[in-house]
Amino acid sequence: MASRHAASEAGDVVGLASSCNLLQRVRRWLTASVLALLASPLLAVASSPATPVHAPTAGMSAERLQRLDRFMHDATDADGYLGGVVLVARNGHVVDLTAYGHRDITRRDPMRPDSIFRIYSMTKTVASVALMMLVEEGKLSLLDPVERYLPAFANMQVVVGGTAAAPELRPAKTPVTLQQLLTHTSGLPAGRPGDDVAAALQERADPHGAADLREFAARLANSPLAADPGTRFAYDGAGLEVIARVVEVASGQTFASFLQTRIFAPLRMQDTGFRVPVAQRNRVVDITRMGDDRKLRLDDGPSALRPGDALNRYDSGAGGLYSTASDYARFAQMLLDGGMFEGRVLLGRKTVELMLSNHLTMLDPPVTQFSDAEGFGIGGYLVLDPALRGQPGSVGQFGWSGAASTYFMIDPRERLVAILLLQHLPRSDGKPDLPRVSRTFYTLVYQALH
Repeated sequence: MASRHAASEAGDVVGLASSCNLLQRVRRWLTASVLALLASPLLAVASSPATPVHAPTAGMSAERLQRLDRFMHDATDADGYLGGVVLVARNGHVVDLTAYGHRDITRRDPMRPDSIFRIYSMTKTVASVALMMLVEEGKLSLLDPVERYLPAFANMQVVVGGTAAAPELRPAKTPVTLQQLLTHTSGLPAGRPGDDVAAALQERADPHGAADLREFAARLANSPLAADPGTRFAYDGAGLEVIARVVEVASGQTFASFLQTRIFAPLRMQDTGFRVPVAQRNRVVDITRMGDDRKLRLDDGPSALRPGDALNRYDSGAGGLYSTASDYARFAQMLLDGGMFEGRVLLGRKTVELMLSNHLTMLDPPVTQFSDAEGFGIGGYLVLDPALRGQPGSVGQFGWSGAASTYFMIDPRERLVAILLLQHLPRSDGKPDLPRVSRTFYTLVYQALH
C-alpha cells in the first residue's frame, strides 16, 4: 500500500509511492514505464487501442478485469459509444489504462489513452480543492458569508410566490455561506419543484452570458434564491461559479492561474485546462448526441464545432475543464493519499477528511436529491449505504461525474481509483439513447478486487 510520506516512482502515470521490496520496485517501474509509453503521443498514434496493463501486486484479479475489458469493447462497438478510456488504480498501482473504440464520429481515428475529454462537472471537484487551499491558508472560512468577499450578495431575497413578472419575495433567513455554495445547499434555483419563478428570474439576469467570473457573480447576485440557505440539497452549477470568483478575490489571481500554479503544475496535469493548445486539438474526442432517427451524431453545440476552445466565455468552475484519464487520476490519487503527491502536501490530511465527510447532516434525511444512499461532501457524492444504493462499494466512497458521460471515484477503504471517460450527452426527453454504463462499470471494477 502506498505510504502517505513516500516519494513516487519517476515515470509513474499517477505518481504514486515507492515500495520497500526490491522485486516490487522493479515490477512497478516496469508497469509505469509501459503505461508511460502507452500514453505518449508517438506510440499512441501508431497503435490500436491499448492492451490493458495489470499490476499483479495491486490486489486485483487480472482474470476478472477481463470482464471489464469485454464490457467496454461491447459498449464501444459500431452501435454504441464512439469510444472511451478506462483507468483503474489500486494500492498505488495503475492496474488498467485502456482506450476503447474511436475518437471521431467517422470511427476512423482509434481512441488513445491520452485522448482529451470535456469533463464538465468533474471540474467542480477541482474548484472545491482550490477553495479549500485558501481555507487552509486562513484567507477564508467555510462558514463565512459570501457577501464578505462579494458584497453584492448581501441581503439576498427568497421567492415565496407570485410569477416571474410579479414575484413575491422576502429576505433570506440567513446569509449564504461558502460551505453552502460548495455543497449545493445555498438555496439557488436548481430545477426542484417550486423553483420556476426563481429560475426564470435567474435566467433573466443571464449570468451565463457573462464575459468573466466577476460579471457572472454580479449578475447572479441580482436574482433571488428559491429557498432559504441550508434548508435543502439542490444540485446546481451557479454556486461553483461563485466559488471560482471567491478564489480570485481571496487569492489575487485569476481562477485559471490559481488552478495552474497550485494544482495542475504540482500534479503534472499537463493536458488539463480551460483551453486545449492548437497543436493538441487532434486529441480532443468528438462529443455526440443521439438523434431522433436513433443514430449517433455530432453534437451541434460550440463545444463540438470548435473542439479545444473554451467551453464558456468565462473560466467555469462548474464545468469548464478539459482533461485526460491520467491527469485526473493524479488529482484523484492526491485526494486518496490525504492531500499528498510525490512528497508534497497540496492539502492537509484533515482538510481532505473534511471534504470526504457528509455535509448534509442538517437535513432529514441527510442525503442528496439523487439517492437516499448518498450524502454529499465538498466536491462530490459520499456513499452512506452501499446496500441501499444497490451496487458494490464502500461507506465513504467519493466521486462525481460530468454531463458528457465522464466519471471518477475514489474509495479510501479499498485504496481504489476508478475513472471512465466517454464523450456523449445523454438525452433528457426520455427518447431512445445509448445505455448508461457507469453502474456496470463500477460493479465490474469492484468485482475484480482480491
